[in-house]
Amino acid sequence: MCAARKSDAPADLRSEGSAEHFEGDYRPAQAALPGAPESANSTPAYALAPTPNIRLEPLQLDFLMRLADALNTTLDLNTLMHRVADLVRAVIDYRIFAILLVNDRSGDLRMRFQTGHTPEVERLRIKPGRGIVGEAASQRKSVLVENVRKVDNYINANPNVRSELAVPLIVKNRVIGVIDLQSEQHGYFTEEHQRLLELTASRMAIAVENARLYTRVSRQAQTLTVLNDISREITSILDLDDLLERIGQLLKRVIDFQMFTILLWSDRAQRFEHRFSSRFGERIKREHNVTLGEGIIGHAAQMRTPVLVPDVRKDPRYIIANPEVRSELSVPLIYKGKVIGIIDLEHTRVNYYNEEHQTTLSTLSAQVAISIANARLYQRISEEEQRLERDLAMAREVQLRLLPSAPPQPRHAEIAAAFLPARSIGGDVYDFIDYGTAGNDLYKTAQPERIAIVLGDVSGKAAPAALYAALVSGILRSLAARHLPPADLLAELNNQLQERKLDSQYVTMLMALWNDETRTLQIANAGSVQPLYVTNSAAEVTATPARRSGKGKGSGGDGAAPADGFNVATVQAEGFPLGLFPDAQYEELTIAAKSGDVLVFFSDGIVDALNAEGEMFGTERLEAVLREHPSACNSAQATVDAILAAVNTFQSGTAHFDDETLVVLRVL
Repeated sequence: MCAARKSDAPADLRSEGSAEHFEGDYRPAQAALPGAPESANSTPAYALAPTPNIRLEPLQLDFLMRLADALNTTLDLNTLMHRVADLVRAVIDYRIFAILLVNDRSGDLRMRFQTGHTPEVERLRIKPGRGIVGEAASQRKSVLVENVRKVDNYINANPNVRSELAVPLIVKNRVIGVIDLQSEQHGYFTEEHQRLLELTASRMAIAVENARLYTRVSRQAQTLTVLNDISREITSILDLDDLLERIGQLLKRVIDFQMFTILLWSDRAQRFEHRFSSRFGERIKREHNVTLGEGIIGHAAQMRTPVLVPDVRKDPRYIIANPEVRSELSVPLIYKGKVIGIIDLEHTRVNYYNEEHQTTLSTLSAQVAISIANARLYQRISEEEQRLERDLAMAREVQLRLLPSAPPQPRHAEIAAAFLPARSIGGDVYDFIDYGTAGNDLYKTAQPERIAIVLGDVSGKAAPAALYAALVSGILRSLAARHLPPADLLAELNNQLQERKLDSQYVTMLMALWNDETRTLQIANAGSVQPLYVTNSAAEVTATPARRSGKGKGSGGDGAAPADGFNVATVQAEGFPLGLFPDAQYEELTIAAKSGDVLVFFSDGIVDALNAEGEMFGTERLEAVLREHPSACNSAQATVDAILAAVNTFQSGTAHFDDETLVVLRVL
């Protein structure tokens, strides 16, 4: 506003308060009192503006109205300065005009808008007190110079300039800039020009501050939005190399760096190892490993705080890696209280990075650290999964090698088997053991006379169950050489597992000894699913007296023979699972089979198979397949195929949750 005291201003411009209040915090120089003596040497080459009693003329009122309208209708700083320049030109016919603003970081004055100056002059950085512009800023008063050649500290940027007028922009008692006019004529600017420019400055200062505040808030809001977008995107990237490259690309949206580097801490090497670098937008390879406390990067990590270096040439910590680098910003990446890496930005300009850059990068670094930690964790898990897959593949191969490659084929029976694990490896186990002839040592023949059929189901799933199944299979094979009857073998196997007892581990097992000469089958059951016996007539099942609680003959099942003559019966053999109770005893049943009879041994994965509605396949459906399928009992393999096809159709693509094992013996 004008440089008048409030008591002398028109009534319509006065505000409430003391008579010494100056609007816009602009305090002009006091006019000399009337009659005060003047020193002969008191007149300088330029004079700080006197303070006459100003009365606003119609021209000034019109100018103020147009100025207020121009300032109040925009918050864009560039638009604001253009409008002010146009308005000032309407009342002061200038040729050289500039608006300089104070740089908050360096404290010097820099041209924000100009006309009539050369590019070299536009790049000047003017310290307060230096030149006419600096004098106006330091003295906080207008400076009117009729002849610049008589000013000692004049900055002779344009040799044609003869007169100059500089007015400070003051907001809340703080100088934020200077409006500067220059002319090639001596004494071109008048006191009236000065008053008009002071009016402009008093109002423009507030408008500039509002525009800068609006720009700052808008930029902060935009930065926060970008940071949120960046955080959301980088959390979805789990490949470490892709993540580091993407971080550099996204960071470019908020900080226009030239060189970007990420180093990650290595526990093995006890140093920060280079992982990614880009230079002027191109990815490069660097050998740039740093120990804790070494250089600017190591210092940032050691102090666990960002390090901003305006000029690396003046910082003794800097280690020359790129000679053209001038400014650097290093921010540690901290995850769970530990420095896991460093983000380092470099630029070829001095003082390029500022506190705003540091705040932005520090804000983003927390999310970057979390994303890097997640990516490294995912990488370790992925490597562990791959190793586990290799181990499981090997375990599956071993398990398949433990299973018989093909069932034996005695003279008076045929045997078929199938094993479908619910996972890559399963807990079911089956085996065929050559018992040789009665009274002879164990031997292996093409058509054995006695065959032990074993079907077991270990508790649990996957690798633990498969390992326990391998243990059971190994003990079983070691006991087979003793030619023990089924009940005795199960009792001995139970004792062996008791000596190697594992918590929550047990196995259900069915053992049947087929005598091919007499066509009889001795069966003992340790908690396994009871087998099915398919025959043309009611089964005759006898019990070994010493190994069951009751003696005499028992029925193999209570199924009635349908019209076609087939009967499906359940063999009522029971017992405790192996590995749970010591000194368990098992009953043994003997079946005298005839030609055409079929014995079906199966794990609970067959009858417990579920469909999409949650229904189980059940024993009734299995019996129906054996009774009604036209070719189910034509051969042992046909029986296996018919049962598996029926179960698969029933499940209709539903995932198997349990191993499915089948062993079928058909008497010839």
